Amino acid sequence: MSRAFSGKPAEDLTVEALVRDELTPDDVRIHPATLEAQAAVAELHGNPQLAANFRRGAELTRFSETEIIAFYEALRPRRSTMDELMALADELAARDAPTCAALVREAATAYAARGLLR
Repeated sequence: MSRAFSGKPAEDLTVEALVRDELTPDDVRIHPATLEAQAAVAELHGNPQLAANFRRGAELTRFSETEIIAFYEALRPRRSTMDELMALADELAARDAPTCAALVREAATAYAARGLLR
């Protein structure tokens, strides 16, 4: 069953509920289990890259919007040093986001090879 981040079942997320002011911001956030299910479907249909994206998305549901924007900014070319990106990867790993941490480490290596670090 699909459900919102709040735990509310997807079938309860209706326009009528919105009009009655019965929905909270967490009711319209996707639940990590939904993203994991989408990852499984993507793998089943031979799309491992999409599956990996869904899994990283599931990990990112643990973070606030402000944190996600900061991660995005840090990953823009010439915005971070190697040490800063490695510290970000360590933070992600420590907060149970290992695939996101691996992506940041991979990006840091690629940025170093292409001269894109600060």
